[in-house]
Amino acid sequence: MRMVHGLILAAALATSALAGEYPAKPIRVIVPNPAGGTVDFIARILAQSMGPALGQSLVVELRPGADTIIGTEAAARAPADGYTLVMIGTPFALNPLMRDKLPYDTLKDFRPLARFAKLPTLIAVHPSVPAKSLQELVALAKARPADLHYAAFATAQLTAETFKMLAGIEMDRIPYQGGVQATAAVAGGHVKVLFGPVSDATPHVMAGRLRPLAVTSLQRAEALREVPTVAESGYPGFEFVSWIGAAAPAGTPEAVVQRLSMEMLRALETPEAKTGFARLSIIPAPLGGAEFGAFIKDEMKRYDAVIKQTGLTFQ
Repeated sequence: MRMVHGLILAAALATSALAGEYPAKPIRVIVPNPAGGTVDFIARILAQSMGPALGQSLVVELRPGADTIIGTEAAARAPADGYTLVMIGTPFALNPLMRDKLPYDTLKDFRPLARFAKLPTLIAVHPSVPAKSLQELVALAKARPADLHYAAFATAQLTAETFKMLAGIEMDRIPYQGGVQATAAVAGGHVKVLFGPVSDATPHVMAGRLRPLAVTSLQRAEALREVPTVAESGYPGFEFVSWIGAAAPAGTPEAVVQRLSMEMLRALETPEAKTGFARLSIIPAPLGGAEFGAFIKDEMKRYDAVIKQTGLTFQ
């Protein structure tokens, strides 16, 4: 018994020592999304706030591609020492349901650290489209089903297909690597309809390059208060928002996980984070590591049900 108590005490002392020594060098934060998007923005806000608190810089590394799989795989293969983190979002939970095989195990190879935010999707059209409300877009899609296509990346595709099923319309998807690219395509007139993050679309709306029709959250977007929700537009109860958080490779020491989680949640309370989130209609939605892990599992169950209902496939 004394030996057992001795081992427990030694482990506790080692954990305490590790927490005191960490971090001893810069921390890499992999963003598996394209540059300039919401995930990139949040990663840089966190890096700016967490660096001074940790006494080391956080270096944001962009590794986009394959619906976030490339960057996420790089994180899964990194040492579990707390010096490589990865931003994760809705595609993290969606990819294992949509792919026959991934180069990592979504639930076993990562340790969730914290959830940061929820992101409403904006349904918008290019100004040349003769629809000034969601009801008018639905009527147009029913009257001319071959004329309209929508731009979206993987996460927004799930939202779009759910809405299409509910509204009883057909509209083919033009796939894009991220929300920034999908939004730019519609703003430039290359595609007529957008399902994309409000945060990416807001600057184009303000410039008159997009006509907003509805947001997919139950509350109106902070930066676009005049734009109704889908629920207000004739589809009561409709809600579909994406989310963003961070994870570390599985096996990262518990003391390091707890330190990172604490500093991440603290960073969300800074004036810079609050101001930036409000400007882009990003909804703060903090969760600690354990709660975030449970949330991811619940989201996977919810997405699986939607996929089976809609017959959704990646293109």
